[in-house]
Amino acid sequence: MAPMAENQIVTITFFRFEGFKNRFWAFRQMGLSPFLLKNITGLQFAKMLGSGGGNGFSSSPNWGVYGLLAVWKSEDFAQQFFATHFLFRKYLNQSSEHWTVFLRTVMAHGQWDGKAPFQITESPNDEQLVAVLTRATIRTQHLWRFWQFVPPVSRSVEHREGLLFSVGIGELPIIQQATFSLWKNSHYMKAYAYKSPHHSEVVKKTRELGWYKEELFARFLPYNEGGSWQGKRFLGFERSDDSKVG
Repeated sequence: MAPMAENQIVTITFFRFEGFKNRFWAFRQMGLSPFLLKNITGLQFAKMLGSGGGNGFSSSPNWGVYGLLAVWKSEDFAQQFFATHFLFRKYLNQSSEHWTVFLRTVMAHGQWDGKAPFQITESPNDEQLVAVLTRATIRTQHLWRFWQFVPPVSRSVEHREGLLFSVGIGELPIIQQATFSLWKNSHYMKAYAYKSPHHSEVVKKTRELGWYKEELFARFLPYNEGGSWQGKRFLGFERSDDSKVG
């Protein structure tokens, strides 16, 4: 398990882009933005993420939705980036909608590019809202078999009781995949993770066949949000300094 850290926070921002010009700009940023994110004060880890088509869990990309995952030494550094950094301001100008979720890490195991980016900053509480991030690099020899299991798992999560938001994201199509989901509480999340037959089968096959070259699982406490998604702030957080985001 990752070590305890008092001030570290995690943010994930989703951007929606409309029109060919803006979508092409966003696609180009997948290659350009990682270089611009280097050496930002207080930023410990960052990943630009594309998303899947359909409901987000697909081998086909969604050219209109992208994400930015960031790990910060403290919220002050995050707010400074959102308020002043030229790259984030450019994303706001090019996108039609954006939504940022602020997170404290409850549990994390595994690695991402050989690193353990998330440090524990919060004790678990099964009655509170919970966010889950899973990420894996799939072994090339298992790609076909892995993607055979994705459609039924994808369908099984739709309209799941207690699910607030979910999307399939990743750095590289097909090979490097991740999911981000928000649940009303851990009871709903665990019911899906352990009782859904399709999801349980994938977990079983992963352990039996060694599908993943690298994997990571993390659970977070969402404590703030900025912007909106699909025209609403559906997490219901309100804070006096929330206007700083976006």
